[in-house]
Amino acid sequence: MINNVTPLSRVLCVSIFWAMAIGAATPASAQQGGNQPDDDRGIENVIVTASRNADLAATLPTSWSIVGQSELQGIAPQHSNQVFNRVAGSWVSRGNGQESLISLRSPVLTGAGSCGAFMTAQDGISLRSPGFCNVNQLFDANLLQAGKVEVLKGPATVVFGSNALHGIINVLTPTVAQTRNQVRVEAGSRDYYRLSASGSFDSFALSAQTARYGGYQEESGYKQQKATLRLDHEFQDWRVTGALEGSNLDQETAGYIRGFEAYEDDDAREENPNPEAYRDAWSARGHLNVSRNLGAAGEVSLKPYWRSNSMTFLQHYLPWKATETNQHRSFGLQAMISGRSDQLGWRAGLDVDRTKGSLLETQAEFFSPNQPDGVHYDYDVDADSIAAFTHLDWSITDRWQLDAGIRLEETRYDYQNRTDDGPACSPSASACRFYRPASQKDSFGDWTGNLALSHHSANRTVFVKAARGFRAPQTTELYRLQSGQTITDIDSETVNGLELGIRGVVGVLNYDVAAYWMAKDDVIFQDRDRYNVSGAETEHRGVELNFSWAIDEVWSLKGNGSYARHRYDSDIKLLGSRGTIQGNDIDTSPRHFGSVQLMADFTSRNQPVRAELEWLWVAKYWLDPNNQHEYDGHELINLRAAWKVSPNLTLTLVATNLLDEGYAERADFGFGSYRYFVGEPRSAVLGLTLAL
Repeated sequence: MINNVTPLSRVLCVSIFWAMAIGAATPASAQQGGNQPDDDRGIENVIVTASRNADLAATLPTSWSIVGQSELQGIAPQHSNQVFNRVAGSWVSRGNGQESLISLRSPVLTGAGSCGAFMTAQDGISLRSPGFCNVNQLFDANLLQAGKVEVLKGPATVVFGSNALHGIINVLTPTVAQTRNQVRVEAGSRDYYRLSASGSFDSFALSAQTARYGGYQEESGYKQQKATLRLDHEFQDWRVTGALEGSNLDQETAGYIRGFEAYEDDDAREENPNPEAYRDAWSARGHLNVSRNLGAAGEVSLKPYWRSNSMTFLQHYLPWKATETNQHRSFGLQAMISGRSDQLGWRAGLDVDRTKGSLLETQAEFFSPNQPDGVHYDYDVDADSIAAFTHLDWSITDRWQLDAGIRLEETRYDYQNRTDDGPACSPSASACRFYRPASQKDSFGDWTGNLALSHHSANRTVFVKAARGFRAPQTTELYRLQSGQTITDIDSETVNGLELGIRGVVGVLNYDVAAYWMAKDDVIFQDRDRYNVSGAETEHRGVELNFSWAIDEVWSLKGNGSYARHRYDSDIKLLGSRGTIQGNDIDTSPRHFGSVQLMADFTSRNQPVRAELEWLWVAKYWLDPNNQHEYDGHELINLRAAWKVSPNLTLTLVATNLLDEGYAERADFGFGSYRYFVGEPRSAVLGLTLAL
């Protein structure tokens, strides 16, 4: 922890602060650097995620966070968790390479449906079809070259349906006007290299990047490519916007290291117990949004889209190490009409999605009679969903506003088993791990709604909101059954939530505070040995804080923090456990976590230097539903700096884990042992950006 840092580390921290202070005091002698657009701070942000239209963020009766384009460029993320540790209530737990698990007003969830608790989207369209999500799907998004990232917390607004239980992460592609004409080269520790470029012409903009990383652990690392093509055009009375985006990942994966606090052993941290593990994934998606105004205060929009995904990986986290290949292709349409008359605003819409997907799981070598070699699962699923929604906002007075909305959605699955029905094992197996249900059709009808009352003044918004969210079961939860499951008898997860929030400005201080309570029913989760458990109930309560403070023209402070309790709220006894888990903390749910950034911008004093010192922490958490095994948590310090060498050339530095802490990005207890995805030691990446 920070209290136990070495004298050398203390000297390093002090040196950084002195370097920043000296820069502030240096006489104006260097060429002045231009200011980055201040699109990341202040209360005048707009958000499109909440309603599919541009809304003034300050007055929204829901909790949100924004990571803007300039901030994304400064972070220069190698992994998504470097972005989302700046969002109160969000912790993206890093696996190896580009792998991740999301926490958003929730524990870090695992298992087939864990990704279903969150909507991850590009320009308002889910990165993957809701019934076919993947826990790692954030690595499909082009975060480095995004226009901004918007995060809505808690049960979703009615423009979103299944999977928006705990919140929405929406990655917005940069408009043509936002796209910077530049080339960026980066190189860093352990053979990390990245080349990125972007530019615009007329109505089009293109952003692309390619990266490779040699890996910290033995026989690990990855190669990854991403590209985004954006269209912004006006044709007579119509506005036409669209995007094409693709990504490819070729990863050599390092598995968990095992043993209590093994991450503190320098030799163990470099080991890779699964040198044969890998993950190959590619994705592509596109949409075209056509809209026009209807009179003075109305709009109609039509957004057809498509997506295609494929992934093959070794399940190295399971002792029998099966290989899975999954893929799906989708077409869909989002249609919406909105308007306003005096004090009443309204919108209504229709969403349609059709997906064809498949999954094949095989095992190369015999492990036991209960985990045999050969084909475990082989099936196709056709999925259809249709939803209708409406939302009203009523300005009761100049200061009071009432918002209400409802969404009805139906999801249908047509499942075709392409192998033998029943167990994948021989009759001699005592408890076959794999069970294939017979071909069948399933449907789920669900609704979501919200009701909010808000009060607005010149510098403050106060709101209270009640909301309901849901997620239909994922196809892998329905059709990749396990030992003891012989029929599909799973219902949609639902959540009911209540939230109270206040945000505003006091002088040079921006603040945003929210308290929430959520109760979930029909919860599906995995125990420590990855057995599916269904029909559970959980409770989630917490308080979140975001703030930014402009101390003076040079110095500013920004931070976020969350304190929450996530608990099992039903009488469930797990296989091999003693007693019930009711009242226990859900595993991998630290009580508190957050980050603080101290920023210095010397450009106002004719010094072309910007710098940021970041402190982030994750508190201790339990590793199993029985609350018998624990991880102590960790604290990290990172540094980012930029020096504008000339009007067109900028040199950047990103240094992570400055104090060289031994820690776990994610800790776990399963199959009888402590397991850790290790955090990397001190690292540095130098970058050179050429503006064209």
